[in-house]
Amino acid sequence: MSLDWIYYAISWILLRWHGVWDAIGVPDKAVLGTTWSWILAIFFLVVTVRVILFPIFVKQIKSQRAMQALQPKVKELQEKHKGDRETLQKEIMELYRTEKANPLMGCLPMFLQIPVFLGLFHVLKRVNPNNQAKELYGWTAAQFDSASHATLFTAPISGRFGSSATELAALDASVVTVKVIAAILVAIMITTTYLTSRQMILKTGWAEDPQQRMLQRIMLYGIPASLLISGAIFPIGVIIYWVTNNLFTLAQQQWVLRKFPPPPVSKSNTVNRYSEAGEKARAAAAARETQSQPKSGGLLSRITDAAKSAAAPQPGATPKAVGKGAANGKPAARAKSNGAAQSADAKPATDGKALAPKPGAKPVNPKKAGGRRPAKRK
Repeated sequence: MSLDWIYYAISWILLRWHGVWDAIGVPDKAVLGTTWSWILAIFFLVVTVRVILFPIFVKQIKSQRAMQALQPKVKELQEKHKGDRETLQKEIMELYRTEKANPLMGCLPMFLQIPVFLGLFHVLKRVNPNNQAKELYGWTAAQFDSASHATLFTAPISGRFGSSATELAALDASVVTVKVIAAILVAIMITTTYLTSRQMILKTGWAEDPQQRMLQRIMLYGIPASLLISGAIFPIGVIIYWVTNNLFTLAQQQWVLRKFPPPPVSKSNTVNRYSEAGEKARAAAAARETQSQPKSGGLLSRITDAAKSAAAPQPGATPKAVGKGAANGKPAARAKSNGAAQSADAKPATDGKALAPKPGAKPVNPKKAGGRRPAKRK
């Protein structure tokens, strides 16, 4: 199957935007080592594609919300058909068909951008001064010569990290400069690709369906990891397109998620839900909390009960005066010194009869009772 229609379409959009910036007055000569007319043409190629795909992006958000609403039912099916994977998959697909939810809709915008990416890759790969087919895909010779000398900080947009010294010499480019610029752009491309997937997962949560969860993990970790290898063969212009597309996606998702916030994600559906370390930490915290609580009937409980019973007044007993004049309603005499007053306030009055040994009880050795002897009465 010929892909010429894609190459013609991408070339047409790219050349139209370059013509717009050329008419405005953006020079084709490099400023700060960058040919801004071609860089802006690539940037607005992204804008054009994203505007065309915006209705599909809205459907993607709606599909993700529908999938999220079906998570409780999916969980019920998992419990019902536990151990029967084949029946579980049939029931889940039947649920999706009945509720008109498409699991692949979440990846549709990315799949539709693959032809655009391949088209730009092919077009920029052939932008080389030694290429004789200058007027292919609707280009003029002047446009081709201008694009073949377009640069980003002196690195040609058709250059690659894996370009040989001979290829870069034909582009009048430095090998070191091209590799440094390409490496920086590849790192930004990997980071922004990871952030676009992470942003959506944090807002919508991990899926209950194992296939959906696996797809989320591929989007979050698999694609960024693959770019570490494939980024070496991408022309710098294609990496500029990818980075711009990721930044546009981050801004678009942020706007949509603020405008139409998803339902709150339960704590059991967070990223740490399937983390064994998180489960062990919660179990250890619960065990510590249980151990910190005093057991009923322990030593502390018995001492507390004994103190309460000793301090409680006996039935029919009359309260005793603390000092002279207390029986007549007069206040007790003040202590002669401040130290005596503080000592009297700090130690509560105790009943001597309650502490006295009961008739017939065996004498207690003071040393075994804690090493203290009873205070002598004055």
